[in-house]
Amino acid sequence: MANLPTSFTIVLSFLFIYGYNYNVHVMAQWPSGGSTRFYDFKVQTKRVTKLCSTKDMVTINGKFPGPSVYAQEDDRIIVNVTNETPFNITIHWHGVRQKLSCWFDGPSYITQCPIQAGQSFTYEFTMVKQKGTFFWHAHVSWLRATVYGALIVYPKTGVPYPFKAPYEEHTLILGEYWLQDVVQLERATAASGGPPTPTNAYTINGHPGPNYNCSNNDVYQIDVVSGKTYLLRLIHAGLNMENFFAIANHKLTIVEADAEYSKPFTTDRVMLGPGQTIGVLVTADQSPGKYSMAMGPYMSAKGVKFQNISSIAYFQYSGAVPNSLSLPAKLPCFNDNLAVKTVMDGLRSLNPVNVSRQIDTDLFVTIGLNVQKCHSKTPKQNCQGLNNGVMAASMNNISFVKPKISLLEAYYKKINGSFTEDFPGVPLKFYDFVNGAPNNAPNNTQALNGTKALVLEYGARVQLIMQDTGTVTTENHPIHLHGYSFYVVGYGTGNYNPKTANFNLVDPPYMNTIGVPVGGWAAIRFVADNPGVWFMHCHLDIHQSWGLGTVLVVKNGKGDLEILPHPPADLPQC
Repeated sequence: MANLPTSFTIVLSFLFIYGYNYNVHVMAQWPSGGSTRFYDFKVQTKRVTKLCSTKDMVTINGKFPGPSVYAQEDDRIIVNVTNETPFNITIHWHGVRQKLSCWFDGPSYITQCPIQAGQSFTYEFTMVKQKGTFFWHAHVSWLRATVYGALIVYPKTGVPYPFKAPYEEHTLILGEYWLQDVVQLERATAASGGPPTPTNAYTINGHPGPNYNCSNNDVYQIDVVSGKTYLLRLIHAGLNMENFFAIANHKLTIVEADAEYSKPFTTDRVMLGPGQTIGVLVTADQSPGKYSMAMGPYMSAKGVKFQNISSIAYFQYSGAVPNSLSLPAKLPCFNDNLAVKTVMDGLRSLNPVNVSRQIDTDLFVTIGLNVQKCHSKTPKQNCQGLNNGVMAASMNNISFVKPKISLLEAYYKKINGSFTEDFPGVPLKFYDFVNGAPNNAPNNTQALNGTKALVLEYGARVQLIMQDTGTVTTENHPIHLHGYSFYVVGYGTGNYNPKTANFNLVDPPYMNTIGVPVGGWAAIRFVADNPGVWFMHCHLDIHQSWGLGTVLVVKNGKGDLEILPHPPADLPQC
């Protein structure tokens, strides 16, 4: 693709319509903003052979990863989803703020009931003042392991990137692959009361790479030209692991995080948790050859089994000797917390930002794991958690219980009994959360259970402190807030102390998924200006299944553009 075709706009429009995965030059004219992009998603099972084994798995349009969705800032996106499988499905548009379109956000039993077998539902939303690297994924059970794809939103026509236009851009989706059926895996894990089976392989764009069995030819490759600079859009669509990414002998310059431009920051490697996206510039400035792009584990928790074999893709120069050995990429040690902090320290918004100095609602939420007492008559089968208990997770020591109907529908129609509006804005008691929790194992490690919501007034300026706990083990938790991006104004190790915490109120990064540091805290700020019911949860799906989440109910404002619209006519029913 060294020469731009004269019909580039027509070709890109073709991509928009059909959702093909192509790599495109960014120097061309994009279609004009404010257009409507139509996509047709068919949820289908597909027979796939990987790692010497064949299985049926759920896909969109028979693709793995699924089709890419392309748009421009301020475009309207309409996606009709038809479920041709026996499994319930919903699609979440990760990072899309869904301004006044909460009904189309996608988390099952939060904003909608699932799309059942044989049913259809049409998602409609606008990319209001948003551009960058997003993705979509299933948001029901663990189908997210195979049902995911990129959502790439370009700037408006004539608006350049705030960095030199790259020669090409490529999307790299980091994932996890199990030999086992993931729906059965989730059910078996829930029934056991214990931890999940580690993934059988990490994948880059669905390919495990040569480190795994039967995978020498199941490798993703980017062909590059010496001297050219490439934009790599990294998306973490994995289920239960956080991962490091690096390219052998090449520097990565971060220019975007969570679909927001950032000050350029150059590093040897990055770490992404599930739900996070990073845009990096890479210049092909080494001698021609084949260089490994590696995805390896980051595991900050203690005593957790994980896959320690890296996934490999190739960054191959034009003119390199065919079938040459690849140069290996250097990844940090699996528990290198400093490597994670170094990257986070480098993230800054591109320009000074307007962060609220005044706070109307000041929240403090603990996040962590729990162990519930065993009440099963068959404890060997159902109580395989720590100390023969049942694993759980919580926010402010309340383990979130998913309801039987959509909470947004219950809230809108004033249906009582589905949830209560009493999620506490501070922990029920304060103590040494990281080091000296009074409910450390093997003592009382239990959490309360409930479907509790936190209610926010429209327009409230919110500060939320998230504190990791050591009840079972400290751990880095990627916390995602639906419906909003937020300024990460501070973070640190140990227990949060307002007297010593350092805040950046000048150019903090604007994110939708924040890795709360292992044994530490993170502080975020946002304005509650998008009415609806919004899920906030850990993006490690095992933690979400165990209850590490809650919902924020944002009330209506008074203006016409401050009120939640009525539900769509085809909203699925439970």
